[in-house]
Amino acid sequence: MTWKPRTIGLVGLGAALMLGMGYVALQEDPVPVDLHTITRGPLAVTINADGVTRIKDIYDVASPITGTALRSPVDVGDPVIGGQTVIAVVRPAAPGLLDSRSLLQAQATVQEAEAALHVAEADLARAQEDRTLAQAQYDRTQTLVERGVASLTRLEDAVQKLAVAQATVEAAEARIDMANSTLARAATMLQSPQSAADVDASCCLEIYAPADGVVLSIESISEHPVATGAPLLRIGDPAQLEIVADLLSSDAVRLQTGAFATVERWGGNNALAATLTRISPAAETKISALGIDEQRLDVIFDITTPAAERAGLGDGFAVFLRITEWQTEGAVQVPLSALFKRRGDWAVFRAEDGIVMEQIISIGRQNAQFAEVLEGLEPEMQVVTHPNDQLMTGADIVQRSSLE
Repeated sequence: MTWKPRTIGLVGLGAALMLGMGYVALQEDPVPVDLHTITRGPLAVTINADGVTRIKDIYDVASPITGTALRSPVDVGDPVIGGQTVIAVVRPAAPGLLDSRSLLQAQATVQEAEAALHVAEADLARAQEDRTLAQAQYDRTQTLVERGVASLTRLEDAVQKLAVAQATVEAAEARIDMANSTLARAATMLQSPQSAADVDASCCLEIYAPADGVVLSIESISEHPVATGAPLLRIGDPAQLEIVADLLSSDAVRLQTGAFATVERWGGNNALAATLTRISPAAETKISALGIDEQRLDVIFDITTPAAERAGLGDGFAVFLRITEWQTEGAVQVPLSALFKRRGDWAVFRAEDGIVMEQIISIGRQNAQFAEVLEGLEPEMQVVTHPNDQLMTGADIVQRSSLE
């Protein structure tokens, strides 16, 4: 049978249509993906921690004597000037009442002191008489020596006796002073509270502020008894603040003094700057909110932002710290969401001309969002973020945002 040219053309056209439809049916749709363009820029690795502010130098003022602290002359928040502002007044304690036995003992002590004074006075009188006699003998001997009747040896003996007599008088006078002091001390034991209570304000001890600052707290604003060393109040300068952060020991070992930190969530609109000044040399075991034992230690920061820019920030305020562990200004960086593991290496899907290619890369430092690319990617390249299981080398892709 002979095929007409028209029939051959129709058959060929039908075959071509069938082949085209088969190819389209077998062709996979492009996979929608999110793309990210690799950039070069600043990258920082931070350690985040909660902290609490505290005044650097706090002065705990205590009572130097036992007595009664009068009503506080200052209130919490009052400014004070070191060496000028009276911050507390303490009245010395009055003597207590004596029981019958203690009273008899005190009276006997007074009588004993009085008797000792009488003995000392008698010793002084005798010593004075001996000195008078020695002086007369010296004068007489000196006259005889001048006449040539007595020898120089006799005069030397007279001089020695006069010196001994004078020393005896001085010793007797000193014993009288001692006896008077002993009597006065014994008499104070018989002093009654009634006689000691009638005193004026000049007897009270005024305590002055040890440094400039403000009153942070007062133990008791009302009049109350105090013992020696009892706390009265606390003073500090709110302008001189530091921050204490509680860090895991594994985080603290990666930090060094001088590290920069950003202070956030302190209540103001602007972030504050701080510098790490001290790391505690010893950690303590603390229990976390999940009941896990952790080794933690205190890390101290100085706030470097001027006080005028952090008005209202005071002692014991909660803050949030972002501590810079490492930073660079020119790092090639890739999102962590684009990374995945391939046979022990880090890899990404690199997009080029609508097709993805698996790319093994080497990364360095990383923070919560980005990683530093050491090898394998260059700026302006595009990578797929959050790759799914449908992706493989050579797969067609389409940017998800273009489908919207």
